[in-house]
Amino acid sequence: MAEGDDKYPESSARRRFVKGVVGSAALAGVGTASAGIVNSATQPTGKGGGQTTYYGVENIAGPAPRAMPQIPIKIDSEGYLKGVYPTVTQKTEQGKTFTTAEMQLGGITYSVDWFQYCGVQGYKAIDPTLETDNYFRYAPSPPPKYAWQNENVSPGDKVHVDDFADFKTWGNGIGKGKLGKPAACTWRSESPQVQTTLPVEIIRSDLVGKAIQEAEGDVKTWLQASTAENFVVHLDKCTHFCCVPRFKATEQSAEFDAENEIYCPCHQSVYDPFSIVKRSFVAYPRPEEQ
Repeated sequence: MAEGDDKYPESSARRRFVKGVVGSAALAGVGTASAGIVNSATQPTGKGGGQTTYYGVENIAGPAPRAMPQIPIKIDSEGYLKGVYPTVTQKTEQGKTFTTAEMQLGGITYSVDWFQYCGVQGYKAIDPTLETDNYFRYAPSPPPKYAWQNENVSPGDKVHVDDFADFKTWGNGIGKGKLGKPAACTWRSESPQVQTTLPVEIIRSDLVGKAIQEAEGDVKTWLQASTAENFVVHLDKCTHFCCVPRFKATEQSAEFDAENEIYCPCHQSVYDPFSIVKRSFVAYPRPEEQ
């Protein structure tokens, strides 16, 4: 497809959800001053780094250099949504024992290293040693706010499937309706030990289930393992300068043809919530002990 061609026809209101293309983007420029300050308890000294493959929502416009990482989801027996955190294990390298988090999910290596950008790797919320229940909770002050959250749920409430019962018909006057229902939430942030909350966005849409049917290979396997009941979740930190973008949340997005996308109002980066892509980046090496 030639550059400038619209791969997201107006009639379809979506891009192809799955792109099995491996890309890469330099980590430099998407971190913050705290990006190099990593808790040495989470990584051993002297090794690590190198290529890390992950899955995330595709960046399609603006200065954002790469996708925002996806967070796998599970729904408990009572209908509450929780994020899957990688399995916490103890490892020993170079005579040093350390705590890390990594697991196989759908045949894919899912690791805490996926969240190495914008200083997130230094957040207590992402620390493998943190004790938390991993449930998603509604954000205390979503920027910008969704009216339905203000009217129907309270900040800190656990997210429930029933809160999205109208996802097939939901709309807020921005862009097209019936594309899915979003929520601004936090993850692993309810502990008093957490000083900086971890923002996430949850979207429930028929386009999720439809796209899984169209996927192939390991991408299909990953999506089957990481989504549930048409829910998809991503870490909501723009990979450009770490702002918090939203899906169908601001009228300004229409000025950049992003009213049906995830739009970052800070510098106009745009992401397609229904295009989960396979990407890779160069992870940080493990720091020397402090």
